[in-house]
Amino acid sequence: MKLRKMTSAGMMDCKKALEEANGDFDKAMGIIREKGKLVAAKRADRETTEGAVKARIAGNKGILVCLGCETDFVSRNADFQNLADAIADVAIANCPADIEGLKACKMADGYTVAEAVEAQTGKTGEKHVLVGYAIIEAPFIAEYIHKINGKLGAIVGFNKPISESLAKGVVMQVASMNPVSIGAADCPAAVLEEEKNVAIQKTKEELVQKGIDAALKKAGINPAHVDSEAHIESNTAKGWLTPEQAEQARQIIKTVGEEKLASLNMQMVENIANGRVQKFLKEQTLEEQEYQMSDDKISVKQAMAAEDKDAKVLCFKRFTLCD
Repeated sequence: MKLRKMTSAGMMDCKKALEEANGDFDKAMGIIREKGKLVAAKRADRETTEGAVKARIAGNKGILVCLGCETDFVSRNADFQNLADAIADVAIANCPADIEGLKACKMADGYTVAEAVEAQTGKTGEKHVLVGYAIIEAPFIAEYIHKINGKLGAIVGFNKPISESLAKGVVMQVASMNPVSIGAADCPAAVLEEEKNVAIQKTKEELVQKGIDAALKKAGINPAHVDSEAHIESNTAKGWLTPEQAEQARQIIKTVGEEKLASLNMQMVENIANGRVQKFLKEQTLEEQEYQMSDDKISVKQAMAAEDKDAKVLCFKRFTLCD
């Protein structure tokens, strides 16, 4: 019972460890830790889609930690939740810079965080892993953890105190809508470049397809019947297309497609693509997203300005095991 309290390992595991260590508690603790490492190594390739996200705020600092496991049964276990809470407490007490720093922090029982996670793996026989850790610093911080499953959480830093209802609304917005950035100015360049490339490609494809559809209709062929080679073959077999129409459709798709692509007005393509990027920023950046806690069609920025024109979001972090 003493070793069980010290390690949280199962009773039989403690008994076996003590027998192997000839009653030496320090050696027995080492044996239990090694067992955890072995189990962790064996299950290293397992997915951890269950677990818990925890948040803590102390003064002008806030942290999020995400502890993962394999099954919902384990994640709902009190020992698992207690470990996640203990790791969150250690994180806010030490405020390490990154996840590796958190893993090296000491727990109350002398284990490092990494060792405590390994020990829990050994105890349950199921993979446990510290999935994520984040820290923010701001004059005012709000946190939200999804109460139903505990697998989704967020923290948001503001430049000044705001009402509890607005702070809760904004942090819930981050949790539910998963914005890519606060606004357009801090949207990662790589994200914008990728979105622009996708928008250009999509615009080209749509303009080319518009030309092909017009040519097909002029030839008396329904574009919906020939929108893929599989459909052409299927609709020919059904008698909806004659073999001659099928071949004519293939030629139109090839020749008109090539001609249209070569003659595209690239300035028009660029303009349409830029419009799509702006739509992306409106939908995916926090300030421009429609505020989910309002019945009015206002943005998060407008909702904040309505309460305090000087209030701004400085930073946010979000973790989920649900996506």
